[in-house]
Amino acid sequence: MTTPPVTVQVHCRVTVRVDDPAAITALAVQRLRSANIDWDDEDDDLETAAAELGADLLTSIAGLADPDRLLADVLGAEVTGAHVWAEPISPGAS
Repeated sequence: MTTPPVTVQVHCRVTVRVDDPAAITALAVQRLRSANIDWDDEDDDLETAAAELGADLLTSIAGLADPDRLLADVLGAEVTGAHVWAEPISPGAS
């Protein structure tokens, strides 16, 4: 007898201190440039998207978060959907 699959939501809040915003945005832009994206199907072109991403720390850091790696080594589990975003917090808040 097999057990039917179960779908669950994993909630996780991560606080990140960024000491070098330029390093974050540069890596996000680098990964965007190396991604296999069909730009003919997109509203932007690569250069416009790279410039916008390079100017947006929150979008860059959210884009670097990889939900697929969360359970990558767990047999029998697969991430089937995710929504990742970043928002600023007040200084001193945790």
